[in-house]
Amino acid sequence: MVFIIIIKLILVLVLLVCIFFVARLFLYRTALIHAVRKWVQWIEDRIHVHQHLRVPELNDNGQPNTLYRKVYLYVNSLASLEDSDFTNLFSGKKSNDILLHLDDHQLIHDTFLGATISWTNHIESLPLHHPQDHRIRRKSFVLKIKKKDKRRILRPYLQHIHTVSDDIEQRTKEIKLFINCSGNTPSFYGRWISTPFTHPSTFDTIIMDVDLKNKVKSDLDTFLKSEQYYHKLGRVWKRSYLLYGPSGTGKSSFIAAMANYLSFDVYDVDLSRVSDDSDLKMLLLQTSRKSIIVIEDLDIFFAADENSSSRKLSLAGLLNFMDGIVNSTCGDEKVMVFTVSSKEHLDAAVLRPGRIDVHIHFPLCDFSSFKTLANSYLGVKDHKLFPQVEEMFQSGATISPAEIGELMLVHRSSPSRALKSVITALQSTGGKNPRRSSENTSSQLPTEEHGVAGALAWKETAPAKEFRKLYGLLRLKSSKKSGPLDQDHSELIER
Repeated sequence: MVFIIIIKLILVLVLLVCIFFVARLFLYRTALIHAVRKWVQWIEDRIHVHQHLRVPELNDNGQPNTLYRKVYLYVNSLASLEDSDFTNLFSGKKSNDILLHLDDHQLIHDTFLGATISWTNHIESLPLHHPQDHRIRRKSFVLKIKKKDKRRILRPYLQHIHTVSDDIEQRTKEIKLFINCSGNTPSFYGRWISTPFTHPSTFDTIIMDVDLKNKVKSDLDTFLKSEQYYHKLGRVWKRSYLLYGPSGTGKSSFIAAMANYLSFDVYDVDLSRVSDDSDLKMLLLQTSRKSIIVIEDLDIFFAADENSSSRKLSLAGLLNFMDGIVNSTCGDEKVMVFTVSSKEHLDAAVLRPGRIDVHIHFPLCDFSSFKTLANSYLGVKDHKLFPQVEEMFQSGATISPAEIGELMLVHRSSPSRALKSVITALQSTGGKNPRRSSENTSSQLPTEEHGVAGALAWKETAPAKEFRKLYGLLRLKSSKKSGPLDQDHSELIER
């Protein structure tokens, strides 16, 4: 009798197990599993008291919130991301890489030290009293944690997020290019929109005097290591460069090389899309650390400003952008780069030390640069046509490196044809091209012992040698024909 009862119990147990597995299989193959999970979550929410912590994308000053970026990287690295109802798929750096990102308003669970935690990718519109409600979204991550677990795990959990996100960022660092939108242009992503920065230019590929390149790299390396030094002096930890020279001389490629060397994001400020001084300040506030802020063709802005009374962006606003109080509160470790074709139209206030630390001249092509280009584009270190090209340069013919590069690129299959096309282009200038100015006569960077104009000078003076080394100017001496701004590049400008 007892044996029969045991057999029946075993059969009942087996039947229950079979029913459980069938029910589980049925639930997972239908939408009922989601209903069950929501029901369980509903019960848990009623049993436990939870606390919600928001991590906004921007802080109260409109600046990027560093913690938001770290949470973003961490949440999108969780294995449970695959269980989210909606997940965005993106291609990675490699063509066969697939990246998963949490979609808007989606929930994802995490576990830490035995506690269950959830994150929600939250998007909300600005309050109705804002004039731009229809254009701007406020993004944030919302952390949901049981109150009984908060005191025990919150701090170590946030530290865990920092550690994991820093490791992810180190392994998957991707430089981005940010472009500012017009204040009147609809955008769901604020004033800056970004795209991966894929410019291939490096300090190895740009055509520039080797000594000058080494000095620039040394200056950037010193800057990166000088946080405590800057703060000790009470200065903002930033460095500013002025790149001047005709169009096509490599200024934009130089900026790209800087970005790739530093692994800094690039913020390209289009002044034509800036409405007024306050708008320019807001753009600056929304830039992040470890970035290069670029304003190209600054002289065109000044020329246009002279001919227009309707422009709301003033010189004072631009000067405050360069080194005003807003600049000092928008984050450290930034490099600012301004480009001009000529310094003639720039106000003297723009050029003073502190606003511009480093001046670098980008001249038109000379024979030395031509040979470097021929070697890079054509693989030719010497050619029977080289003497003719050299003679034309010496006779006063002018051409930009970009023009030569394009001619060589088109005729790269035939070095002779490429060189002949360069000669034809040089003949068309004949040394009478109006683009040739006193700044452009100093196209070579000879050694110091020759003392020829155009060489780079870096002066260190006692008693503050280290101070001068940090804040010295990288300037190119111009020729004897150059104007008063360029007559002595060896001296540090002091006011």
